[in-house]
Amino acid sequence: MIKNYLNNNVARYASKWLVLCIDVAIMILAFILSYLVRYNLTLDFDVAQLPFQLPIVALVATVAFLMTGSYKGVVRHTGVKDIYNIFNAICLSSILMILLVLANKKLAIFGWTTIPLQIIIVHSLIGFLALSASRYIFKSIYQSIVNKSMMDHKRVLIYGAGESGIITHSAITNHSKSNIKVVGYIDNNSKKAGKSINGVRVYDKRDLTENFIVENNISEVIFSIQNISPTALRGLVEGLVDFPVKVKIVPPVEDWINGELKFSQIKQIQIEDLLDRAPINIENSKIAEELKDKVVIVTGGAGSIGSELVRQICKYNYKSLIVIDQAESALYDLQQELKQNGYHNFLAIVGDIRDKNRLNHIFQEHNPNMVFHAAAYKHVPLMEYNSYEAIKINVAGTKVLADLSIQYNVDKFIFVSTDKAVNPTNVMGGTKRIAEMYISCMQQEHKTKFITTRFGNVLGSNGSVIPLFKKQIDKGGPLTVTHKDVTRFFMTIPEASQLVLEAGAMGQGGEIFIFDMGESVKIFDLAKNMIKLCGLKYPEEIDIKITGLRPGEKLYEELLANGENTMPTYHKKIMIGKVRELDYIQTRSLIDELCVNNMFFKPNTISLMKQIVPEFISSNSELCKLDAKKEPPQLVDKIEATTKIFQP
Repeated sequence: MIKNYLNNNVARYASKWLVLCIDVAIMILAFILSYLVRYNLTLDFDVAQLPFQLPIVALVATVAFLMTGSYKGVVRHTGVKDIYNIFNAICLSSILMILLVLANKKLAIFGWTTIPLQIIIVHSLIGFLALSASRYIFKSIYQSIVNKSMMDHKRVLIYGAGESGIITHSAITNHSKSNIKVVGYIDNNSKKAGKSINGVRVYDKRDLTENFIVENNISEVIFSIQNISPTALRGLVEGLVDFPVKVKIVPPVEDWINGELKFSQIKQIQIEDLLDRAPINIENSKIAEELKDKVVIVTGGAGSIGSELVRQICKYNYKSLIVIDQAESALYDLQQELKQNGYHNFLAIVGDIRDKNRLNHIFQEHNPNMVFHAAAYKHVPLMEYNSYEAIKINVAGTKVLADLSIQYNVDKFIFVSTDKAVNPTNVMGGTKRIAEMYISCMQQEHKTKFITTRFGNVLGSNGSVIPLFKKQIDKGGPLTVTHKDVTRFFMTIPEASQLVLEAGAMGQGGEIFIFDMGESVKIFDLAKNMIKLCGLKYPEEIDIKITGLRPGEKLYEELLANGENTMPTYHKKIMIGKVRELDYIQTRSLIDELCVNNMFFKPNTISLMKQIVPEFISSNSELCKLDAKKEPPQLVDKIEATTKIFQP
C-alpha cells in the first residue's frame, strides 16, 4: 500500500521536483558566472572557495524556491504571475545569502571566506534572467513541437487588442486540447497597428480583407471586445459574413467562470446579433411592485415563453407561483432547473387547461391574484388540419381560464397572443383572434382586468425557424424557405417575456399591447447569413431550397388589423392597439356556440370561425373553398377605442 502511494505521488509530482532541481542547478551556474562577470571573465578570485560556497548557494536557493513555490507553475503555460514568483524567490534568496554572510563574519560559522556583496547582487540579476529565460525557452520549444504535430490546426484572428483580447489569447494558448494558432489581433485603434503583443502582431481593421483571410488561411475570427453596443457589434459582424470564416464571440466579463475566461466559453456568434433591430430593454418597470406578495399562475409554463416567464417571475418577491403544463418531461426539466438555481417557492402541476374540473380545483385551492396564460397550440400547418384541437385549447381553454378568473376574483389575466391573430389566414391565427375577442367580452364584466399582449416570432422557441436552420446546416443542407419574399418580425424569448410582465404591470384592463419590433426580417436573407456565419459558402456548399408557402401561411405578418390603430404608453416601445368595437353579446354567444359545435365534431366549425372573425380568409389551404362565396370584409370607417391608456 505504501509502495503504491509513493509510486502514485512520485508520478504526480515528479515534474515539479524536476523543475526545482533544474532551478537550483541554474542558480549554481549563475553563481559561478557572477564571479566570472565580476572579474572580467578571468579566474582572478579564490577558486578554492567555490566547493564550500556552492552547497550553501544550492541550499539557500532550495529554501527560497520551496517558500515561494516558484517551481510549482506549469512551465509550458508560463505567464506574468510565474515570473513574479521567480522574482520573489530571487529576492528571498538574496536576503538569506546576505544574512548568512553577515552571520559568518560575526561568528565564523562556516569555513569559507565572505562572499562580496557585489557577487550576491550580480548573482541575483543573472539568476533572475536565467530562470525567466529558461521558462520561456522551454515554453517556446513545447509550442513549436505542438504546432509541428498539429498539421490541421486552426488559424484564427482575435478582434480586439485590449485586455479582453489578451486574456482570450491566453485562454486559447493555455487550453491543453486546443489546436488553434492565433495569427494576429485586429483592432479599431490604428495606433496599435504594427505592434506586437506576446509575439502576436496587431493589424489595423482595414487590413481585414478577403485576400488577407485567404492568404493567411484564417478559419475563424473571434470577437473579444467588451462594452460594445449591439448595433456596433452587428456592424462589425456583418462586414465578415461574406468572408470564408467562422465568427465567434467572447462572452461579457460578468459571465466568465470565477472571473476567468475558459476556452469552452468562446462560442459561435448567434444570428440574433445580425437582426436589423436593437434588443429591447424594459426600464422603470413596475413589475416588482405588481408581483409583490401575489399568488401567480402561469399556464403553458414549460413552453418557450411560459418557461422564461417563470424564470423571470422567480426573481421577484411573490407569495407563490403555480406552473401548469401538460408536457410532463418539459415541466420536470424546468422544475429541476429552478431547484438547482435556488428557487423553491413554486409548484409544478401537470394539467390540461381544457380540464375545467382540474382547473377549478387549482383555483379553489390557491386563490390566484394573477394569471399569465401562455398555453396554446401554435404551429400553423399542423393546426390547419387539426382544427378540433386548435379550437379546444386556444379558444375553449382560454374560455375556461377566463371564466374561472372572474369566478375566483383574479385581479389580472394576461393573455399571450400572436401577430398571426391579425387578419388571420389560418386556423391557428383565427383561434387566437377569437380568444382575444373573448377576452374583450370578459372585460365587460369589470371584475377581472383582462390584458392581451401581441407580438411576432420568438427567436429560439420550440419549432421556430432558427433552430430548424441550425439542424439543416448540421446535416449539410439544404435550408428550406417557403418563399423568397416571406418576412417575419422577430424578438428574443427574454424580450417577449418582459413584454408580458410589463403588460401585466401597466395594464388596467381591455388593452391589447403591441411591441414596436422594428423592421421585419426577410427569412431568405436570414438563411444566407446563417450559412455564412458557419464559415460556409452559399450556394456552393449549402443551398437554400424554396418549398412553397405552407397551408395557411402568409408572406408577411402584421401587428395591426384593418380598422386598428395604436396609442402610446409611457414606454416608447410598447403601444396599445385601438381595435374596432364588438357586439359583445353576439360575439360571446357565437364563441359559446363554436365551443359546443367543436365538442360534438360538427362540420361547420371553420365557417363559424369565419363568421366570428370576418377578416379570417384562408390562404394556400383547402379551407379556401369556404371563402369562395364570401364577400370581402368591409373596412370600419369609424374606429372606437375599446381600451384606455394607463397613466403612470
